[in-house]
Amino acid sequence: MDLAATIRSVPDFPIAGILFYDITTLLKNPVALKESIDRLTAQYQNAGVDMVVGIESRGFIFGIPLAYNLGVGFVPVRKPGKLPAETIAESYALEYGTNTLEVHVDAIEKGQKVLIVDDLLATGGTAKATCGLVEKLGGQVVGLAFAIELTFLNGRDVLKGYNVFSLLQYDA
Repeated sequence: MDLAATIRSVPDFPIAGILFYDITTLLKNPVALKESIDRLTAQYQNAGVDMVVGIESRGFIFGIPLAYNLGVGFVPVRKPGKLPAETIAESYALEYGTNTLEVHVDAIEKGQKVLIVDDLLATGGTAKATCGLVEKLGGQVVGLAFAIELTFLNGRDVLKGYNVFSLLQYDA
């Protein structure tokens, strides 16, 4: 199946000059959604994954069914103040300022092999911060999986040394 054909391109969103790749059209298509999860599962079926970590919030969409298919647990990484128990935090740079992500301190056990999942790889800052959280807890990042990668933003460069996989790549 041509997954790219199920992605809607929205010009000038959220601001003028940006071409937004909208996954909601893929998500509402039951064949495309199943195909996406099946391809991600096939990619990591034999990777020895112990835990899937999903980045708020669209990483949850792909991460939970992937964890289910792999027979492992799921850990949410969230924006500050969203998790109810003790957390650790990792900040990362944005074009103008910083942002922060948090995870529960007991979410990952030392030595666990972790797969990080999100909908989009752009500049790589969010994914890199999530790697930092996993590693602070003693987890080993065995891969990062994305539905879409914007290759022209060079997010893979920020993630050098990590195994990065994306279902779809866009050059512009």
